[in-house]
Amino acid sequence: MTTACLTHPSFTEHDFPRHPEHAGRIQAVWSALQAAGLADQLLELAPPSATDEQILAVHSVEHLQRLLDISQTNRMVLIDQDTYALPCSLDVSRLAAGAVIGAVDAVCAGEVDNAMAIVRPPGHHATPDRQMGFCLLNNVAIGARHALTKHQLKRVMILDYDVHHGNGTQDIFYSNPAVLFLSIHQSPYYPGSGSLDEVGESAGQGTTLNIPVSAGHGDQSYRLIFEQVVIPATERFRPDLMLISVGFDAHWADPLAGMRLSLGGYDWLARECLKLAKQVCAGKIVFLMEGGYDLKALSHGWCNIARALLDWEELSDPYGAATEGASARDIQTLIDRVRAIHGI
Repeated sequence: MTTACLTHPSFTEHDFPRHPEHAGRIQAVWSALQAAGLADQLLELAPPSATDEQILAVHSVEHLQRLLDISQTNRMVLIDQDTYALPCSLDVSRLAAGAVIGAVDAVCAGEVDNAMAIVRPPGHHATPDRQMGFCLLNNVAIGARHALTKHQLKRVMILDYDVHHGNGTQDIFYSNPAVLFLSIHQSPYYPGSGSLDEVGESAGQGTTLNIPVSAGHGDQSYRLIFEQVVIPATERFRPDLMLISVGFDAHWADPLAGMRLSLGGYDWLARECLKLAKQVCAGKIVFLMEGGYDLKALSHGWCNIARALLDWEELSDPYGAATEGASARDIQTLIDRVRAIHGI
């Protein structure tokens, strides 16, 4: 297996050390990949910078101009109470989106079997018009649009299992039937979107699929969701490419959320995604980094994704399993409602 890894030293330059989304996150991932002997097994590809045209394919002129204006300052700007930007942040964000673009190019061209984009700042909360939730540009949306336009793919699937709902990704593709957006997220929780009845509109009705899960659910509940919702929805949609927005903030040790996934549970999800990609789109899959704020869970989690992509069996889990906080029986009612709404 040939697995590409796209990342960049500049990802540490966008940094507010007292903020949860700080440069130490990606440094921890890099260090863990190196220490585990994984970095040398990955094909390192230099990410391009996303162009204005590629950014404006999913974001408004005003969205881009806000970051351009901040780039002309000499200070940090708080865009909202959660989201900061520095003069360097637009250039760094171009590389983050560009890493996903480069991963899509490598996978779609058959240069590699699969790819991972280790990036920051994250992107899935960035809407067409607004930076929010630590996110400046919507990396996965830019990559998906690029896949549809440059590679002329007919269907792209985005699976988001960050603990927060990917509201920005949903908004960008809400009326687009070529993109299946499927999100498993804690609810009620930030940003307050992602309800069952958010299913898309116009031509895109039915291609947004939300699974809002109450706090306390862990490995078994996620397994049931995957088996009973994700697999049949993906098999029906038959994507040409799968993009996986991964947040390790649903891990039980994460300080910002209340889910109970273990690293073993995350590893199961990643490997099932790989099996599904081999079944529906000749293995064309890209994993990209969103949230995750416990550095040990984040860094070991990304090592496990690298092993899965390389088809290695080893699992790294210094934390172990969590006690399931909510009964898997409780999740079945939600699953049945999702299946009824979407006819799966």
